[in-house]
Amino acid sequence: MDNLSPIMLGFLGSLAAGSLTAVGAAPVLFGRIPSRATRDLSLGFAAGVMLSASFFSLIIPALDAAEPMFENGAMPAAIVCVSILLGMGAVALMNEKLPHEHFKTGREGPEAAPLRRVWLFIIAITIHNFPEGLAVGVGFGSGGMEGGLPLAVGIGLQNAPEGLAVAVSLLGEGYLKLRAWGIAALTGMVEPIGGLLGAGIITLSEPLLPWGLAFAAGAMLYVISHEIIPETHRSGHQNRATLGLAVGLVLMLFLDVWLG
Repeated sequence: MDNLSPIMLGFLGSLAAGSLTAVGAAPVLFGRIPSRATRDLSLGFAAGVMLSASFFSLIIPALDAAEPMFENGAMPAAIVCVSILLGMGAVALMNEKLPHEHFKTGREGPEAAPLRRVWLFIIAITIHNFPEGLAVGVGFGSGGMEGGLPLAVGIGLQNAPEGLAVAVSLLGEGYLKLRAWGIAALTGMVEPIGGLLGAGIITLSEPLLPWGLAFAAGAMLYVISHEIIPETHRSGHQNRATLGLAVGLVLMLFLDVWLG
């Protein structure tokens, strides 16, 4: 692994993390589907991992990378703040502009609303997998194995419950087990694209490092607030979801300190 370039490490790391989406969805193939409360607990865990990774693996390193570039102590903070907002805005724009009108013109009547919800959820998972891959790529591009491995492990862990959530949602709409698993697996395959982009940009231009780290953090923070937490609270399992978030947050913090 030491002989691989940061770009290749970013690609392989994000590919491995994205592949765990398929692993997480595997229970649907065998009929062992966890309850909704357990799935909300797992998604809360995913949110905690992403929240911890955003701050400890991305925002703090972004501040550390920006500080040597400027004598003015306010500039590093300003760069990171602006980049976080840019990252959040970019995912919000993707969420707004991604064409998915054909899902709205599907079935008519009472069954139309659930169909829209499940596909909008799948699209949302796919959209937010891109900044996750971007974050892994930026981590490997900026710090090699030491910088990228904690992010790859943490994001891979939180991809598993997301894959299961997508597959179970599709089963609820009458999809066959294999097709539900296949669609869930494909939602994770956007991560290597983000990984290549993130590692490539950071490797080619070191001054962009604090911008890239904070941008990836902002993208992930938007996803946590806009997609994951509301989904975990929809069915009245807020306590379990919050427990999952707490466990995911401290586990990712531990991994970041231990592996980083």
